[in-house]
Amino acid sequence: MSMAFGLIVVGDEILSGRRQDKHLTRTIEILAARGHSLAWCEVIGDDRSRITATLKRAFASGDVVFSCGGIGATPDDHTRQCAAAALERPLALHPEAKHLIELRMQEMAAEKGVAWEPEHPDNIHRLNMGVFPQGAQIIPNPYNRIPGFSVGDVHFVPGFPVMAHPMVEWVLDTHYPHLKPEPHVEKAVYVFGGLEAQLTPLMLQVEERFGGVRIFSLPSVDHPQRGKHIELGVKGAPEQVALAFEFLQQGLRAVPGLRFSTE
Repeated sequence: MSMAFGLIVVGDEILSGRRQDKHLTRTIEILAARGHSLAWCEVIGDDRSRITATLKRAFASGDVVFSCGGIGATPDDHTRQCAAAALERPLALHPEAKHLIELRMQEMAAEKGVAWEPEHPDNIHRLNMGVFPQGAQIIPNPYNRIPGFSVGDVHFVPGFPVMAHPMVEWVLDTHYPHLKPEPHVEKAVYVFGGLEAQLTPLMLQVEERFGGVRIFSLPSVDHPQRGKHIELGVKGAPEQVALAFEFLQQGLRAVPGLRFSTE
């Protein structure tokens, strides 16, 4: 069994440049360590209509999706509410989340040397971080106990990388150890003295002849070692890639004026 993986990153601060996204690269690494790859990623701001629309697509996709950010309890956090709207479910305080948040508040009070007051307005407000769409499951947070949540195959974690990334790993190792990674390899050559338009017919031939193999073309105009070149390659199942790569090299040899190298 295999499934595609998607990533949603929520936050105006990413789009404005006030914060640099750290979720995309790390999620790719986490998936790769388990033999998987990321199929898609969306970055959206703190706009309820956009978040809701994005989450509707995520829930309908059939993919395993991680959503990072916006699950706090400040006015600019909308992801919990948008998830409920996308699912057309009510929000409710999750009993286990309530317990975990209260444990964290007791720890914070003890660290400060003060008594824990469960009815204090600040503590009542903090419980909003455990208000999830009805039917949600808990994602434990090893950093500070404040949990994330899952609904089906869509999983919601905080925007803080130090919390989010261990939580993503926990979800994968707890809920998806049965997923078998697709056998996948990539082979490429560096092409010199050619243009992408000149190579397009050959690229089309490769994909038409070898079903399931995808071809990629990555031009560079100012590489510090190779200079102007095109990285041209194929990716997919190992057996098909080996055949497609040999066909690709044969096709390149037939194009006048081209040079290519695998190093």
